[in-house]
Amino acid sequence: MSGKGATAVAPGDGAMLWEHKLPSGGRIVQPAMTEDGDLLISDGDYGDGNHMRRVAVTHDGAGWSIQERWSSTGLKPNFSDFVVHRGHAYGFDGPILSAIDLADGTRKWKGGRYGHGQLLLLADQDVLLVISEKGELALVSATPDRFTELARAPALHGKTWNHPVLVGDVLLVRNGEEMAAFRLAPA
Repeated sequence: MSGKGATAVAPGDGAMLWEHKLPSGGRIVQPAMTEDGDLLISDGDYGDGNHMRRVAVTHDGAGWSIQERWSSTGLKPNFSDFVVHRGHAYGFDGPILSAIDLADGTRKWKGGRYGHGQLLLLADQDVLLVISEKGELALVSATPDRFTELARAPALHGKTWNHPVLVGDVLLVRNGEEMAAFRLAPA
């Protein structure tokens, strides 16, 4: 990903295989793959031009082809990454969490104000672990029916933009001033 779009290169020699240009330059958000191999990319522009896009990339004897399946404003990540889970994408739409359906990009829900936070998917529990920009930890249901915050607790003081890390049953969170480790109980 770059401000101009998505590009694939051959690992052996760096030759360009394909590219998908985006109409507006912006921040670079990590792309993700759908369960059936399509790519989800965001142009990362915080204004009205920000879109999540589902792109199909195929290869045959004649080369590569790229087809944009849909474009959606239902989830507009521009600072934080997003996750894919059971046919839906979950992430930040500005300072608010949002969920979209991967079949057509329609928004399923939007809720919870976490600033420019970060999130992890706890897939086996259908839960999003969110660290807010203010250093609060939140657990949010990773289901498409509605926004449900399951729990919230303070973790750090001060602006927190760093990604949380889960190693086994230990959750590590940090910001520019402090770090904390939490041992998580089994589900």
